[in-house]
Amino acid sequence: MDTKEILKKVRKIEIKTRRLSDHIFSGEYHTSFKGRGMTFSEVRQYQFGDDVRAIDWNVTARYNEPYIKVFEEERELTMMLMADVSGSESFGTKNQFKREIVTEIAATMAFSATQNNDKIGLILFSDEIELFIPPKKGKSHVLRIIRELIEFQPKSKKTDVSQALKFLSGVLKKKAIVFLISDFMSDDYEHNLKIAAKRHDITGVRVYDQREEKMPNLGLVNMTDAETGQTILVNTGSKQVRLEYEKYYQGKVKYFNETFSRCGAGSLSTRVDESYVTKLLGYFKSR
Repeated sequence: MDTKEILKKVRKIEIKTRRLSDHIFSGEYHTSFKGRGMTFSEVRQYQFGDDVRAIDWNVTARYNEPYIKVFEEERELTMMLMADVSGSESFGTKNQFKREIVTEIAATMAFSATQNNDKIGLILFSDEIELFIPPKKGKSHVLRIIRELIEFQPKSKKTDVSQALKFLSGVLKKKAIVFLISDFMSDDYEHNLKIAAKRHDITGVRVYDQREEKMPNLGLVNMTDAETGQTILVNTGSKQVRLEYEKYYQGKVKYFNETFSRCGAGSLSTRVDESYVTKLLGYFKSR
């Protein structure tokens, strides 16, 4: 894509996701992800129904009438978006590829964080760290993140969720809200997820296509692995082959759900032809 086309696409995603974050997600996001604590703001006169534990006895003694301390939530947080840019994300049998949904979800979350004056950072990963943008504030920073999500060309097509989590733990020392968006067709990431989840508030967002769940009966078909580039002849007419594939795929899904649950991290799954808006709102409300 040339620069004009990229800017047009960035603008299109900004309009769509900004509307969602402005009208739907900003309040839910604020409620779901709390600040680091409460800080003193001011004192005011006691009113009926106020918590007596908040009375400031020094000010009360000085003015000979009750005053209470008012506290505000210390709001500023850091959001880190981790997006899988491996070869399998360029798969889609409906109107959109998985990577396009990943971009929209990441953009929506970024604008929601901006509404709450939080910092946003980005990690793009395959089986290596392809790009790291340190957390910052501001609309221009968010637009840069969206641009990278749209146009970035990874060096590798493979996936390694574990390496991405290891990098996160090394680069972010303070607690952050982390959205890890991938199809999670990866193995053995429990150890590094457990370490990262002790410090950060992590949510895994699994994006998938309905054609990945079951192999259709199409007879003999040449199939190419999007991550390795290897092409093999597959007999999709064989019931055994289709059952083995379904067993393999469901094993990955089960590992994702159980691993995130065991590690105390949040998780949700959304299909490319489903409303990720509904899924995210449901997740926020459940928190």
